[in-house]
This record gives sequence, C-alpha cells and structure tokens, in this order.
Amino acid sequence: MTVEELIIYGKQFVHSTHAKMILADLLGVNSLELLNYLKQKVEEEIVNNYKQRINALKEKKPIQYVIGNVNFYGNQFKVNENVLIPRFETEELVENTLNYIEEIFPSNNLKVIDLGTGSGCIGITLKKKNSLLDVTLLDISKEALEVAKENATNLQTEVTLIQNDMLENLIDKYDVIISNPPYIKENEEIEEIVKNNEPHLALYAGIDGLDCYKKILKEAPNHINDKFLIALEIGESQKEDIIRLAEEIFPNAVMDSKKDLQGRDRMIFIYQK
Repeated sequence: MTVEELIIYGKQFVHSTHAKMILADLLGVNSLELLNYLKQKVEEEIVNNYKQRINALKEKKPIQYVIGNVNFYGNQFKVNENVLIPRFETEELVENTLNYIEEIFPSNNLKVIDLGTGSGCIGITLKKKNSLLDVTLLDISKEALEVAKENATNLQTEVTLIQNDMLENLIDKYDVIISNPPYIKENEEIEEIVKNNEPHLALYAGIDGLDCYKKILKEAPNHINDKFLIALEIGESQKEDIIRLAEEIFPNAVMDSKKDLQGRDRMIFIYQK
C-alpha cells in the first residue's frame, strides 16, 4: 500500500489527524511531510503495525499510548499504560516552579524530589532546564520507574530513582518537593477514555481525593530544609482544603495558588524564604 492509501484506510475508522499522526510516527517524519510521500510504497511490516495501531485507537485507546510518546515542554517522553499521560497543566506547574526556584533560592545547587513521578516528565524537565539541580524521581510503581528511567536515559538526564511510598521512611532532606499526585475522588465521574486506560494508582486518592496531599504534607517537615518550596498540582475544587491542611503544618509559610490557562485553580506553592 502507498502512504495515500494508508491515510484513506485510517480515515475510515479514526479522525484523519490521528491517522496521519500514527503513520508519520511509523515513517519517522512530521505529519505535514506526508504530502511529499503520498505515492511512496510502504513496507508490509509498517502497514501491519499501522493497521494494529488504527484498531487500538478505534477501540478507544488514547493516541499517546498508541504512538508511545508525548511532547512535554519541548521533549519527547515515552508513555505507556503504567504512567499517566502528561497534560498541559503539568507544564504550567513546571514553569511556575522554575520561577519560584529563581525567586526563593540564591543558589541553584538544590536538592529536588519529584513525588509520584510517573513518566518522569516533571523532574527530568526541571533538570534539563537547570542542570545544577540534584533531582530525585520517586514512585511507588516499579513499572512507572522503568518508564522514567528510560526517559532519563533517552534525554541524557542524570537523576536518582527511588521506589517508595511518597516520603515515608526516607532519610534525605530537600529544598524542593514537587508533585502531581493522584487527586480524583473514589466515586468521581471522569472521562471513560481516562478511566479505562490510565493507571488507577495514579488517578484515585480516597473518598475526598486528598489522601496523597495529606501524606505528603504530614511527612514534609521531616524532609525539607529551613528554606523550602513545595509545589503541588491539584484538582480545580481542592484549593481551600489543601491550603487549610498546609496551614496547620506550615503556619509561617507563604501559600500561593495559581490558575491554569483556562482560569482553574490547579497549583499550590508553599514556601519559606
């Protein structure tokens, strides 16, 4: 089959944009470049792989898992069913955290830990943007850490990896704690494509969605230096509850909340200069 015939085939079952994305990925070109190869014959192995991916997409598998990677902050990160698909809001968490680090700390030679790292996109991006940071990626899932390790290797980023349940029983202290933890309530309605594909361990956090925040904030005083930053991505209705929790533990710290580009409360920054 030719490139053109494969695009026509794919468009019967899925959106044309996704059909082109899958084929472009298999051919190692940009989607826009496919126009230059319409009459080119495609190897049978790639044809079969393409049809398998089209079928997976037809069966409601996320495009990011079908392709196997996602662009985050300008870098390609491998993703699979063992890790959450990185979202735009998390890029905003990273951007804001970099700004706070510059504001709070006179030196960039800091220890940073990314809790519930998943694909490693947060911690690896911080390290790539500021090579002086000493970054640790932590996750309770061995399978997620394998993905994070592969991403760190592919992106030539030196980080430490730890399998652990948040900060429990750790010894080290850090200047920056950052996390996009599970925050969905047990009975909360979410998109079927998310519920049926992404790891529930990385989605759900108890009856009120606050289990991981409680765990992080309770343990944090034992693992931070006098001058610190805690950066958290949150659900859009959780700001007041999380700030209330944080104020009980850090009565002298500054609490900043930030909205995402859609105007939703999606980040909290707790810090002490």
